[in-house]
Amino acid sequence: MAEHNDLGKWGEEYAAVYLQKQGYVILDRDWRYGRSKSDIDIICKTPDMRTVVFVEVKTRATEQILAPEDAVNVQKVRHIGRAAHNYVQMYDVVEELRFDILTIIGRKGSDDIQINHIENAFNPLLV
Repeated sequence: MAEHNDLGKWGEEYAAVYLQKQGYVILDRDWRYGRSKSDIDIICKTPDMRTVVFVEVKTRATEQILAPEDAVNVQKVRHIGRAAHNYVQMYDVVEELRFDILTIIGRKGSDDIQINHIENAFNPLLV
C-alpha cells in the first residue's frame, strides 16, 4: 500500500478514536453504497444522539501549501452528499444531518499531532 494510503488509514483510525473520546457513537466507517466511488469516512451520532454526522477525514503529514480541509472540493462534497442520501434512505435515518470535516496533521507515533474538527463544514445541497 502506498505511503499516503497508510497515512490516510491511520488518520481515519485516529479520527474515530478522537470522536469516541468526545462522546460520539460510531455507526459506520468507510461506508460505500454498492460499487459507488462515493464513500463516507466516518458516520456517527452526536453525544446527545440527535444528529447523524457524516465526517470527511483529511490527513496530512505536514501542513503544506494547501490546508487539508481545502481538499474537500465541490466534486467531493457532491460525492459525499450522494452517499449520505443513499445511507439515509437505506437506514431510514430520521435524525438531523450534519456534514463535518476532521483534519489531522502529523504522523503515527508523533508527539505533535494537530486535530481540527470543523462542524457543519458544508451542505451538499448548496453546491
